[in-house]
Amino acid sequence: ALIAEALADGAVAAGLPRSLSNYLAHRTLFGTSLLLKEKDLHPAELKDMVSSPGGTTITALRRLERAGVRSALIEAVVAAAERSRELA
Repeated sequence: ALIAEALADGAVAAGLPRSLSNYLAHRTLFGTSLLLKEKDLHPAELKDMVSSPGGTTITALRRLERAGVRSALIEAVVAAAERSRELA
C-alpha cells in the first residue's frame, strides 16, 4: 500500500489529478503482478521486457537504484523476518 501511495503521489506531483494518479498506480501494480504470475517470469525478466533503451522506465529505475529503494525494500523484509522470529 505504501508503494501504491508513493506512485500515486508522484503522479500528482507530476501534474496528474489525484483520481487518475490513484487509478494508474493501482493498474501498474496489478498489471505487473498479473504478468509475473501468468507468464511465470522472474521479476528481472519483466523489468528487461519493459525497459526500452533510453526510455522512461529505465530512467525511472535508474533513479530508484540511485535512491537505494531496492536495498531499502530488502532490508525491510529482513527486519520484518527478524522481528517475527523475536515475537515467535
